[in-house]
Amino acid sequence: MLRIGHGYDVHRLQEGRKLILGGVVIPYTMGLEGHSDADVLTHAVMDALLGAAACGDIGKLFPDTEEKYRGISSLVLLENVKDCIEEKGYRVSNVDCTIIAQKPRLAAYIPNMRQRLAKTLDTETENINIKATTEEGLGFTGQGEGIAAHCVALIYSDK
Repeated sequence: MLRIGHGYDVHRLQEGRKLILGGVVIPYTMGLEGHSDADVLTHAVMDALLGAAACGDIGKLFPDTEEKYRGISSLVLLENVKDCIEEKGYRVSNVDCTIIAQKPRLAAYIPNMRQRLAKTLDTETENINIKATTEEGLGFTGQGEGIAAHCVALIYSDK
């Protein structure tokens, strides 16, 4: 059995925070605003996996009203999502992600992001694809106000 899910997340950029994408700290003058570490890429991956398994979304599982999630690593949350889908009998087949950010340039960090996500999901790095694009100066991402990410995930069960 195969199931597919889509995830999307967006966070505003702000000064005084680390920029973390796919569990990797990216040197930049701003970071993403949020209750957790605001890792927009990992959040999109989580929502795609949760959607594929019909497990709700990250707001349901990890509400921003809970203090225990303040500043938490999104990779810790992703591990919980992996456990949730595995409890339902599913495993990750592959994920395909797109990060939308005018700045900073992300190509050099993508291999490390892929490795971190693969390790957390207990899958091969080859099963994780990440692309980065700009929006040619258009919209909130293009004007450097925030970063967005989309992800499509395929999960499978041998049942």
